[in-house]
Amino acid sequence: MSATTPGMVCAHHHLYSALVRGMPPPPATPTSFSEILELIWWRVDRSLDLEMLRWSAMLGALEALEQGTTAIVDHHESPEAIEGSLSVIAEACAEVGVRVVCAYGVTDRHGADGAQRGLEENRRFLSEGGRGLVGVHAAFTCSDDTLEAAAGLATDLGVGVHVHVCEGAPDAAAPQRLAPLTRDDWLLAHGVHLPEDAGLAGTIAHNPRSNMNNGVGYARPVRFDNPVALGSDGIGAAMLDEFRIAYLCHRHDDVTATPEPAWSWLEAGRALVPETADDEVTWSYDPMDPWHIAFTPGIRPVRVVRDGEVVLADGRPTRVDPDEVRAKAAEQARRLHARL
Repeated sequence: MSATTPGMVCAHHHLYSALVRGMPPPPATPTSFSEILELIWWRVDRSLDLEMLRWSAMLGALEALEQGTTAIVDHHESPEAIEGSLSVIAEACAEVGVRVVCAYGVTDRHGADGAQRGLEENRRFLSEGGRGLVGVHAAFTCSDDTLEAAAGLATDLGVGVHVHVCEGAPDAAAPQRLAPLTRDDWLLAHGVHLPEDAGLAGTIAHNPRSNMNNGVGYARPVRFDNPVALGSDGIGAAMLDEFRIAYLCHRHDDVTATPEPAWSWLEAGRALVPETADDEVTWSYDPMDPWHIAFTPGIRPVRVVRDGEVVLADGRPTRVDPDEVRAKAAEQARRLHARL
């Protein structure tokens, strides 16, 4: 049995996180979301270089394709390797055959110069024809001037802004600061602590597995009037798995919930990368409807066609050697872990 669907979209990813699996433990055990950022992720992003970025993006794109995900909306930070980083990521994904929407997460964590370099990387990539959004890490790590500069750059370039919003308690003041800036083409990641009446425009990227992993709470996306799409926040791009987790979180919160809302969030991701509606993913299972998928493990794509080209055949990519990609990524992971 088999059935065909359009391509899946991961609405919020951090491709560089593909290299952190098995990383050394942090210098202390984090006990809060702030400490998770400080002791893990902000140490990781400062350890990245362009070669690591290439192979983490290649591995992340490969794993996405193997799960029927034909487009990734990525949010990136590498403060010691900013210039050219978005091009490295875009080229790696293109080599595999997966579309990517790139953004560099501007922040003032590394001073005014670091923020300016992040803005310039967004400007360079987008001005040279790259597909992307202007990235902002989060309001709580940015000055008002930096937020306004990022929003202005996005307006000038005719794109939206991709920003973490109210993922955890440290970002509680974000709604007031962002409300005058947001537009419908913004992508607001997480929204766990975002009030319903915050007045923010844009699509909310719901990342249920990551939110549980970081202990930040449940976003209850059914409460928002904004469009909602599903992301992974860097934990791969297996969007059927993310759909199942989104459904179970909803069901845990409301025992009357059905799989349909979570499925609608999964499908809403295609609005961010409309070409994926024309992609063809043939699955190992039929029927591909939410009530079946929510309770059926092991469903996998056997064939993926993108722009008329078969990029996955018999479950294997056609453009790259998956064994080589995994071996090269493992080498870069060892380099990253040594730095940590």
